[in-house]
Amino acid sequence: MTGKTGAEAGESAAGSPAADSARPDPKKVSLVKADHPTRPEQQPSGSHVSVDEPLLAARVHRPSDLIRFFAGLLGVIAVFVLANIAQNTTTGIENDITVGATKVPGFLTTVAGFLSSVAVLVVPVAFAIERLIKRDGLRVADGVLAAVLAHGVSLAIDLWVADAATQSIRNALTRIPQPGGSLTDPVHGYLSPVIAYMTAVGMVSRPRWRFALWAVVVISGGTELISGYTTPLSLVLTVLLGWTVAYGTLYTIGSPNVRPTGQSLLLGLRKVGFQPLTAHRAPAGPGDTRRYYVVQADGAPPLDVHVIDREQQASGFFYRLWRRLQLRAVAVRRSPQSLREALEQEALIAYAAAASGALAPHLVATSELGPDAAILVYEHIDGRTLDELPDQEVTDGLQVSFWESVRALHDRRIAHRRLTGESLLCPPTEPGRLINLSGGDIASGDLALRMDLAQLLTTFALRVGAERAVACAAQVLGPRRVATALPLLQPVGLSRSTRVDLRQFNRKRKAEARAAADAQVASGEKTQAEADDELAAHTGDLLARIREQVLEMVPEAPVAPVRLERLKPKTLLTAMAGAFAAYYLLTKFPAAQIDFADVDWAWVLAALAAAVFSYVAAAMSLIGFVPERLSFGSTLLAQVAGSFVKLVAPAAVGGVALNTRFLQKSGVRPVQAVASVGASQLATLASHISLLFAFGYVVGNQRTEELTPSRTVIAGLLTAAVLALVVAAVPPLRRFVATRLRSLLAGVIPRMLDLLQRPSKLVTGLGGILLLNMAFVTCLYTSIRAFGGSVGIATAAVVFLTANAVGSAVPTPGGVAAIEGALIGALWALAQVPADIATPAVLLYRILTLWLPVLPGWACFTRLQRKGVL
Repeated sequence: MTGKTGAEAGESAAGSPAADSARPDPKKVSLVKADHPTRPEQQPSGSHVSVDEPLLAARVHRPSDLIRFFAGLLGVIAVFVLANIAQNTTTGIENDITVGATKVPGFLTTVAGFLSSVAVLVVPVAFAIERLIKRDGLRVADGVLAAVLAHGVSLAIDLWVADAATQSIRNALTRIPQPGGSLTDPVHGYLSPVIAYMTAVGMVSRPRWRFALWAVVVISGGTELISGYTTPLSLVLTVLLGWTVAYGTLYTIGSPNVRPTGQSLLLGLRKVGFQPLTAHRAPAGPGDTRRYYVVQADGAPPLDVHVIDREQQASGFFYRLWRRLQLRAVAVRRSPQSLREALEQEALIAYAAAASGALAPHLVATSELGPDAAILVYEHIDGRTLDELPDQEVTDGLQVSFWESVRALHDRRIAHRRLTGESLLCPPTEPGRLINLSGGDIASGDLALRMDLAQLLTTFALRVGAERAVACAAQVLGPRRVATALPLLQPVGLSRSTRVDLRQFNRKRKAEARAAADAQVASGEKTQAEADDELAAHTGDLLARIREQVLEMVPEAPVAPVRLERLKPKTLLTAMAGAFAAYYLLTKFPAAQIDFADVDWAWVLAALAAAVFSYVAAAMSLIGFVPERLSFGSTLLAQVAGSFVKLVAPAAVGGVALNTRFLQKSGVRPVQAVASVGASQLATLASHISLLFAFGYVVGNQRTEELTPSRTVIAGLLTAAVLALVVAAVPPLRRFVATRLRSLLAGVIPRMLDLLQRPSKLVTGLGGILLLNMAFVTCLYTSIRAFGGSVGIATAAVVFLTANAVGSAVPTPGGVAAIEGALIGALWALAQVPADIATPAVLLYRILTLWLPVLPGWACFTRLQRKGVL
């Protein structure tokens, strides 16, 4: 291989006699199975070339335009924020410019202003005429639309600044050029449309026009600034506004599609020495790569041609961005920054794979199709991908052939990074071929190579099972080399399509196991307890099954997962929710307004005592629904540890998972542990609803001597009754609810029957639930009293029960932001508690029940883990 680039080597090779003699044998098979009804020998001779492909979209929505739009929007917001908070700085800059402007000759400013004002209108018009002559009126129309919208937005901002903006923003964006004159416009009414026009038309490939227009804009803005008719921030806002409106317009209506057509592709093939006769569009490859099956004249072997262009590079941009943020740098491949880089990288990987001895289609030639596209020409290989192959045709020999190619790549430190079913080509009579190598890397590290092994193991296990997949891999690589993939067998390290298939596979296996267990119980082969234990042991997780198979061969292999993630979705959600809650509380109730001298510290201590007692009540509520004996001390520590788990899981999920894990570690069988926690949750829900109606009834009748229920309670009961009747009357809804209730109560009902035989346990559980609710109600009530508020205990109970239900429904860790907002709103609406009392009271309540226990919760969580109880 010479030192030429991929494109140079491909073009020079394709045009030489040596290249013609080295072209692939026509008996070899196809990279993509395409429909080609007419063979080369059946085609008429001549220069006519036909292309079979669907019409390309006239316009495309580019993610890059959306990103630039949001960047410009943030810039506009930043200008307004700066104008509002940095008034002294902006005033100082304006004064410095005013002093410097006195040294510029007046006639020079006048002449420059006049010429730039004329040129800023003439140059865009001249450019539009030039584009119309060259039949590029579509871009001009886009530019005109963007200019009109920019002008309208400019007028709207001018009106807002003049009538509704703060005085500091008005001073930063406007000025009075002469005594007794009127204010200048915050946004230039003609510069902003011109900038939007220039940006929307697109002048990347026209440097002279771009330079002329920007020079005119800069001179015009500079003369306005020197003459005192604008401010620095006004100029910045004008540029950002035109830029933002232009990219927003382009993304909304779409940019003209410049992707090359099939005819352009065939012309490009002729330039590098091929004689294409017909081309058929084949299924797109990964990343929306366009592919064509090309038949050549004179019986030459057919070709597979891949087209990469700027639109294809932008495909899936946001997903790739998220993966780069989510995963560590070593776990994700860096995307090419330019079209030339993408071309050279794919060519380099193809040549390196061929040199390694791996079975993959040979790259025949490369070429550029103008500034926006390039082609890579591969030999044509017939076959189906693994995704298209029936399960019975996925033989051990086929798997071995793929593993041998992967071993050849890895021996040369080449990572494929996309070993999914669509990247494994299965010819009818030949060994398998690796395709879609464009996402690979050379000189790869161990982590990337081990991720390849984990991906291919999972791909085959989804088709033939873990046993055969591991056995074939060990046959080629050896057990110890296969075992290096164990720490990488985690869903986050697999491809997106594999993660979807894995979830469906696991769900299907669990459903099959459940159906088989129900059949055995119905036939009397097993008891319900035995079937439940067997189901608990059968996780149905395919990755766990792969680990078991590998560990049978290499028992000492490390299985601790490698840390691939640096940013988890729940971490991001927690940070966003915490920031929102902090912003909400600080804006609604600034810390400077809290007068701690008026706080009644006796009530604060009472609130603290109620918060502490809630953990004792929570321990009682769990112990009461577990017939087995539990240590009260360990159970209490587990409930305190739950306050730490709340910060990384939604309020209604974290405690359930922690309690279930605690019961299993305490010797309770998994099915019984789930049933006990389910029974506790069911009793909690029932008591929650009962207490809400009971306290609602009390609150509704506090101001009347009548014993009849209030209208609110009656309306609530009637609504619930109507919903129940609707569900019972509609068969699909009835079946849906019945199925959900049956699965929920399958293990809970037998557990409740066991508890009925032990009344002391049932009293402990129900009493714990009531004490837990009353502890939280007391904490909220005393927090309100600490800041001088006056509210009844029944009203406080209704407020707490309502807000707690809202917090459990919102999937944010600890119910952050949702519970605070619900509590403050309920206190104001139900108890008429002023905001200056409700807000600090709720803040104190949340500190005592959510934030203060975090550190003790972490300590308890760590201690229980060390003791093996959690």
